[in-house]
Amino acid sequence: MSRVGRKPILIPQGVTIKIDGQKIIVSGPKGELERKIRPEIKVEVKDNQIMLSPQKESKQTAAFWGLFRSLIFNMVEGVVNGFEKKLEMHGLGYRASKEGEDLVLLVGFSHPVKINVPDNISFAVEKNIIIVSGIDKEKVTQIAAKIRKVRPPEPYKGKGIRYQGEKVRRKAGKRVVTGPGA
Repeated sequence: MSRVGRKPILIPQGVTIKIDGQKIIVSGPKGELERKIRPEIKVEVKDNQIMLSPQKESKQTAAFWGLFRSLIFNMVEGVVNGFEKKLEMHGLGYRASKEGEDLVLLVGFSHPVKINVPDNISFAVEKNIIIVSGIDKEKVTQIAAKIRKVRPPEPYKGKGIRYQGEKVRRKAGKRVVTGPGA
């Protein structure tokens, strides 16, 4: 049994849920999201709540039950509030700018790195902080990971792109050995 899957999802004011066979469509003030649901999971709307239940009992079904409850909860949260991920750039001469809707990164390569904006995602740049925002949590975090992958933080000087609040463990590097023969 899934503890997460058992919890009902409250439907906030202004959000409409439409279930069409194995597809759920969530629309709200910020937009509309849809997702296909596995046949092992049954979704129904009762008195302003979304209830999920398994069709048959198995270990895999319990895992899908909790997973789809979380995914649907994130869809509801996204169409109401949206999601955002902030990334920090550390390094001398590292810059980010917007070119139209796309993001252009200058991070120490011989060429600028251009990241195209997907649907329902927007970029904002403030000094050395890149803000990725949108209604689909999965897309927002995937694009943020793609940006971070361009120049991940390195452990010796700490240069690179990292999530805001991420701690980078620093290594000592080369040390001068002082000993009896030095």
